[in-house]
Amino acid sequence: MKFKYKKYGPGILRPVIPIEITYKDRSVPYEVLVDSGADFCIFDAEIGELLGIDVRNGEPQRVGGITGVIETYYVHPITIKVGSRPYSVGAGFLPNIARLGYGVVGQKGIFDIFVVKFDLLKEEIELKERK
Repeated sequence: MKFKYKKYGPGILRPVIPIEITYKDRSVPYEVLVDSGADFCIFDAEIGELLGIDVRNGEPQRVGGITGVIETYYVHPITIKVGSRPYSVGAGFLPNIARLGYGVVGQKGIFDIFVVKFDLLKEEIELKERK
């Protein structure tokens, strides 16, 4: 599957792709940054609430990002649909990341499912499912 990088302003391109997140019988479309530096998939807690997840009842984990601020997120089993295929993953839900405008998918939840190729010059990201 190939996706075009998303433009965020003059000279600002990011490998942001559309996915669908499902929990039980609810689904939400969501954009996510494919981030090789991220260990896990982390989405905004509001997305979890839209899906009917009691976010704070998940397994608590701690994360520190580029700012060095340590925050707690809560892990839940969900399904993400990339293209037309569903994949069961554990994902964290973190309050207050909506300001980024997207979630993050990382090593567990994307890079363990796909071989990922970034091509900045073509403004393209390619995901090939592992066999």
